[in-house]
Amino acid sequence: MQMRDKIAGVDDAGRGAILGPLVIAGVCVREDKLEQLIKIGVKDSKLLSPYKRVDLYHKIMNIVDSASMLKLKPEQIDDYVLKGKKYKKLNYLEAISMAKVIESLDAEIVYVDASDVNVERFKQDILENLKRKVEIISAHHADRIYPIVSAASIVAKVSRDKEIYDLSQKFGNIGSGYPADDRTIKFLKQWLKKYGDMPPFARRSWKTVKKLLNSKLDETLIDL
Repeated sequence: MQMRDKIAGVDDAGRGAILGPLVIAGVCVREDKLEQLIKIGVKDSKLLSPYKRVDLYHKIMNIVDSASMLKLKPEQIDDYVLKGKKYKKLNYLEAISMAKVIESLDAEIVYVDASDVNVERFKQDILENLKRKVEIISAHHADRIYPIVSAASIVAKVSRDKEIYDLSQKFGNIGSGYPADDRTIKFLKQWLKKYGDMPPFARRSWKTVKKLLNSKLDETLIDL
């Protein structure tokens, strides 16, 4: 049987989170194995229950030819958000991180879920950071359009969820780590009240964190 081209998908998890890492994950398969991913029901990880994501994660890892992952720490994210020049902030950090993931995947064509509003700029940022020739397909909502990216989104999400679980085991219930989560905000307020600062796994460049830190000057704003 003739070997067909390998394709890969890359996606992130935790981009908007206030706690924990931003995870970039990529998976690679031969084109003739793509149907197997479709058959098991891969889809945008946000549309799946936690149990279903974990179940699919193990099935995906048994199907793909290779997988790669990069976990960006809060301090790395803060460095780009606070110090990066225009168009060289979080989107650019994601682009160069995706390039690193792609480098470790033996694929000729790679589909990526574009973080930038400008999908072409995001594509070029990735290409400029690659050391080999790769065809990049950059699209918004790629995790809903391309099954290979859906698979990557599941791998990224399950991996980030594990990171959040580990943090909760060590520091107490931190919720999902997103600013819209009341449990997460309660945890941050309690930590701030106890230690007078944010935990080391918080993204200090986020507006919510800045607001909470400013509230330290007025204890009445820390209403538990």
